[in-house]
Amino acid sequence: MLPPRWFVVAFWHAHRALLRLTRGRVGLWRPKPGGWGALWLTTTGRRSGEPRRVVVGYLEDGPDLVTMAMNGWGAPEPAWWLNLQAHPEATVRTKDGERPVLAHRAMGDERARLWARWALVDKNLDGYAARRPHETAVVVLSPRP
Repeated sequence: MLPPRWFVVAFWHAHRALLRLTRGRVGLWRPKPGGWGALWLTTTGRRSGEPRRVVVGYLEDGPDLVTMAMNGWGAPEPAWWLNLQAHPEATVRTKDGERPVLAHRAMGDERARLWARWALVDKNLDGYAARRPHETAVVVLSPRP
């Protein structure tokens, strides 16, 4: 059984409010075995050019961080993903600190491998993805010098 979209969206809004209220001291965590972590992602607005911050779930894949471009599993692409497509350089803040990253969409074998890793962590992944009219982007955030 999948939670309704309003619940998923409300959870992420509350989580973002907690992060802002505590200035990031509470609400960021590293992925645990069999689970995902939470990070703050700062992108550059594709139209405004202003910094935009969002909280997303992630997995580690070697030095890369991997997330899903899901908008509470709604149909539209999330704004942060549209921003990354226009400006792939971004910054992430994890429990371990802040670092610059370069984003790209996983394709082909890389996407299949990373999707399978997410499916091990989230048993409802395919059910959530079926709610969307198009393929969910798997986003890789690679370290940037």
